[in-house]
Amino acid sequence: MNQQLSIHIVAWNSMRFLPDLLKSLSNQTYRDFNILVIDNGSTDGVEAFVREHYPEITILRNARNLGFSGAHNQGIRYALDHLDPSQYSESFILVTNPDLILPQTFLEMLMKDVASQPSVGSFGGKLRRAFGENITDEALQETVESDLIDSTGLRAHKNRTFTDRGAGEMDKAQYDESREVFGISGALVLYRASALQDVRFEDEFFDEDFFAYKEDADLAWRLQKFGWDARFVPDATAFHYRGMYAPEKLGIVAWFKNRRGKSKLRSYYSNRNHWLLLVKNLSFFDFLLASVFIVPIEIGRFVYTLFFETQNARAFVDAVKLIPKMLKKRLWIRKHQKRTSKDLRKWFI
Repeated sequence: MNQQLSIHIVAWNSMRFLPDLLKSLSNQTYRDFNILVIDNGSTDGVEAFVREHYPEITILRNARNLGFSGAHNQGIRYALDHLDPSQYSESFILVTNPDLILPQTFLEMLMKDVASQPSVGSFGGKLRRAFGENITDEALQETVESDLIDSTGLRAHKNRTFTDRGAGEMDKAQYDESREVFGISGALVLYRASALQDVRFEDEFFDEDFFAYKEDADLAWRLQKFGWDARFVPDATAFHYRGMYAPEKLGIVAWFKNRRGKSKLRSYYSNRNHWLLLVKNLSFFDFLLASVFIVPIEIGRFVYTLFFETQNARAFVDAVKLIPKMLKKRLWIRKHQKRTSKDLRKWFI
């Protein structure tokens, strides 16, 4: 099988990280790929750097920030437009954050088994945390690649929240089994082109109403509904700089501190998009079955925002305004999905 791979990087003032990612891509043992950079109106020289040092890379330049969803949708449409539909099943798109470092064998390990997994729509490796030291001193600046897990796939919970599997744990080989997972973190995920085309709603793959945050969980849920599995590939290890992460199990004090440490804009999108995610994807019957888990946490989320993040209280109002658009997409999904809510219930236990 002649596999085709397109690597997509959305950049927005990403010069702190992008050079390291591009360098790591140039050192890959797997060589059959092309790179597309979608620049969301950066002002720190991203376009000039790429054109000077990597002239073979294709750049799509936006005048403004279209968000994670809009920019990646641009890239996916560009890739699909340059493929014959007969090639979709053997073509792949790697959605990549700029703040990643890929060891030399990452792509080789990730692409190794894709031909034997025709029902898998998304693949992901083991992400571990990377830390920058002496970042203000160019001469002493270095990257520490840690054993702290960032993600081994998305985990779905009874209360219909989603977390990165293993986040915050030390890597002691406890996640070294290749297996199906609910979905893959959008920081670094390999999609089969035919799966993306299958779940495409008009010109969207990622939901552009989300802009940024939780669009990966939304797409993972839709892929599951349409019969596409997700697979975790532990032999493909990469390193991710991430400003904040949340271990799967937090005490109330630790949760509060972690929450307070997040940017207010991120909290706004996180809350708003979580509610959009439920309106769009959660069946009424599943809501009734899991209401004892869902209702308390949603009341807590709303009350916390109202009293401790008052500037983000508009997230609820803005979510309500978007309900008509979510219901339109919800009806389209229900009309075309292949798996029932009962089929997917196993992931939320």
